[in-house]
Amino acid sequence: MRNINKVLLTVVIVLVIVLIGVVTWQAFLSSPSYYAVYMRTGDLYFGQLSRFPSFGLSHVYMLQVNTQNSQNPVSVQKFANVFWGPEDFIKLNRDEVVWYTKLKSDSQLVKLITTNPNLVPAQGQQPPQQAPANATSSAK
Repeated sequence: MRNINKVLLTVVIVLVIVLIGVVTWQAFLSSPSYYAVYMRTGDLYFGQLSRFPSFGLSHVYMLQVNTQNSQNPVSVQKFANVFWGPEDFIKLNRDEVVWYTKLKSDSQLVKLITTNPNLVPAQGQQPPQQAPANATSSAK
């Protein structure tokens, strides 16, 4: 009986040390991974995926569609910067997720997010003016 207790104690200590090592490695040594999450509603979000304690994204970015800007109809915006001021976490309903995928660390979007995490446009920057509908094109 005494030998079984020693073995059990040794196994528990080893498991605790391994668990502490894994948590430390994930928290401090690994670089953050970004994911794209496509929802049933057609919304596309980007961020760091968490599965526990709840399924969601932190450091969230979203696609903004602007059909009135023909030069840049799609842009990426930081979720926390929208006018209604949400926190930088979005809890996702797993039943509404169509698919999600890990983004490559060298993708253009990940590079943009890591170099300019707030994605705030420069002050005074306005979208380009559109040509009037009745204007004729000089290129024929």
